[in-house]
Amino acid sequence: MTTRNQTTPTLPEAQRGPAEKLLDLVLGGSAHLWHNRPGLDVNGVWHPAQGASADLVRRGTPVKPGLFVPAAVKLYRQLLDIYRLNTDLMAHFASYALTQTDWRDLKVATCALMLVQSHSGQPVREDDGSIAFLDDDFRVIGEAMILHYERKSTRMLTPKAVLRVAELLETPEIARLNREAGFGDPASRKPPLGRWKNVATKWLRLREQNLPMLQGLVKAGYKETMKRTARKAGYKPVTQAFFEVLGWKQKQAAAGHRSVGLEGLNLVKRERFDGLSEAEICEWIELERLSYKEVVGRLPKDMGLTPAIMAALLPSLSDRDLRILTPTLEELGLMSDPAIRGRWEKAVQTATDQRALHIVKNVRSQELKAKLEEASDNAAKAAVAEATAEMDVRVMFLIDKSGSMEGAIEQSKEALSRILAGFPLEKLHIASFDTMGTVLKPKAASRAAVQHMLQGIKASGGTTHAAGVHALHRAGVRVPEEAKLICIVVGDEAGEAGDQFARAFRECGYSVAAMAMLVSVASAANRGNTVRTCAGQLRVPFSEVSVDQFEDPYQVPRVLKALMDAPTATGASQSGWVERVMRTPLLKVA
Repeated sequence: MTTRNQTTPTLPEAQRGPAEKLLDLVLGGSAHLWHNRPGLDVNGVWHPAQGASADLVRRGTPVKPGLFVPAAVKLYRQLLDIYRLNTDLMAHFASYALTQTDWRDLKVATCALMLVQSHSGQPVREDDGSIAFLDDDFRVIGEAMILHYERKSTRMLTPKAVLRVAELLETPEIARLNREAGFGDPASRKPPLGRWKNVATKWLRLREQNLPMLQGLVKAGYKETMKRTARKAGYKPVTQAFFEVLGWKQKQAAAGHRSVGLEGLNLVKRERFDGLSEAEICEWIELERLSYKEVVGRLPKDMGLTPAIMAALLPSLSDRDLRILTPTLEELGLMSDPAIRGRWEKAVQTATDQRALHIVKNVRSQELKAKLEEASDNAAKAAVAEATAEMDVRVMFLIDKSGSMEGAIEQSKEALSRILAGFPLEKLHIASFDTMGTVLKPKAASRAAVQHMLQGIKASGGTTHAAGVHALHRAGVRVPEEAKLICIVVGDEAGEAGDQFARAFRECGYSVAAMAMLVSVASAANRGNTVRTCAGQLRVPFSEVSVDQFEDPYQVPRVLKALMDAPTATGASQSGWVERVMRTPLLKVA
């Protein structure tokens, strides 16, 4: 029989500190704001319109490609809340988001907030009016986020992201939040942009002064983005070369104040390839070192993308591009070429997200499907390796298979198949439990092996979390004294009293550094608080994430990094991931 704790499973809002809110932000939302395809708004959640079920179409409101405002408002509100509670934590998080993550939309949102928030280095005066000191200037962090540059790095703002910072701040709902926070004139009709125009002007000037960099951005497909950014910032180029590289014809303004770019412009135009043969197009690609984006829109309609043209474009493709274009490479027959296949397989090894699990649906070859699933495994492994690089971490997974999990167990299996392959087998300990614990061991560190291990699990029986702990101890699992043990429970958290669960760890000699809950419930009524209470008894950090977060291919590595960062101090109440955020140096303008 399952015993349920009747107390509320969540802390009252008044007791939730900024660190907990920050961890919830990362664990509870994908921070995916922009979508390049039509979608459906279903109760504030974006769903792709293509392939949507009849039920989703009935309940949803069509939305155009671009910024999904409900998600943007939710994320920005969360960031504002953390900022109000702890400005210093928000400043470090913005620096962390840029330099330590690949979360593009989160970078945009944090940059936007830092550019408009009120700590801008203003003087603080004494009673007699003299300047006592200058306030912190955290707007500099927003500037540094835009100006930060690392060649060939994914951890800087792209030209599109620089423009999106302004577009986000101009969104009426976001502008209203900023005015309510005191970041702009409440009577002004213009949205508060903070220092965006000034720093965008600096960003554009640096690229105008470095024409090869500007030409590279045009080749990468950012020509129109650069034009829009220049218009929005009111940028005034100092040379005609800026307009020439962008192919941007100029006209005199009504006031007659323009002096650059009006005469003698030698515009760089990107003509279509109509009338050229396949061989000539390939020669042009190699001569001009054209990118995939530059070429596909210029191909003759009666020719399209051919194997030869695609082969000529391969040097311009990143590893991420190669993984995304797997169905195209297969369709064109290029995967049988040893050199192309070899480079593609190297790209599989460098995956940092699990998007390959979506791409696999459009691939016919079973061999390629298996390789793409390997890319998903590699993303999880990379996330775990990065989070555990500073210390020896052991992980204990306890999987609830009691009767209360009826209807939720399959969702638990899918989530586990996406994450367990990321862990070294010698440091991973798994047990399922109802009133009895059963030790589980995958045959290999792969998604397929995890799915095979979990396939026989069925929901039935009562719930005793401690049974899983005792089963692992009986099986000889021991944790070295110098290692950090993280316990992750998968289920609905309904079960025995939390102090009984905590006692099991003490009896078995397991010193737990942190606990996490992957919440999978058949209905809200099934939710308990056994694990949270246990963490409180053990005085260790506790975090939770819903298993449906793992449906987002970008969220899996993010969640793993946050969950796997054990605190550096024994008995610490703060997440190790939050410690890592606070250790991130604040960005500065060079």
